[in-house]
Amino acid sequence: MLVPFEEHGGAVPCGTLWGRWYQTLEEVFIEVHAKDVRCSLGSRDITLATQGRELLQSKPSDSTVTDEGTWTLEDRQLIRIVLTKTNRDAGNCWTSLLENEYAADPWVQDQMHRKLTLERFQRENPGFDFSGAEVSGNYSKGGPDFSSLEK
Repeated sequence: MLVPFEEHGGAVPCGTLWGRWYQTLEEVFIEVHAKDVRCSLGSRDITLATQGRELLQSKPSDSTVTDEGTWTLEDRQLIRIVLTKTNRDAGNCWTSLLENEYAADPWVQDQMHRKLTLERFQRENPGFDFSGAEVSGNYSKGGPDFSSLEK
């Protein structure tokens, strides 16, 4: 099953016991349903505790921009953490949220690669509509490199 590209949606979530996470070319999103929150974000560490219980306390899979990480509490129950990736290439598809924890299964990882490749194509070709596009073939590591072709 191929996942179509949607410029402002179509995220491929990776479910966990505590919520879910998903990514775009530039950001990683973490969503947790809970109350009574304590959260700390650094470029190489994340700590999230709810109701006195540690949910996350580890290093992200890759580095993030410290000053651009945010977290919000929405509707008094949804914690949304947004981390800005340091490496924003289409080939930088995180395989797991934290180092050695919360890895996406192979099918979800495949769909994430496809989504990021289509997102990259949309950015490189803003006049084209990729909303119904499907990716097949070479899309891992961000898809084919067309940078050496003449424009």
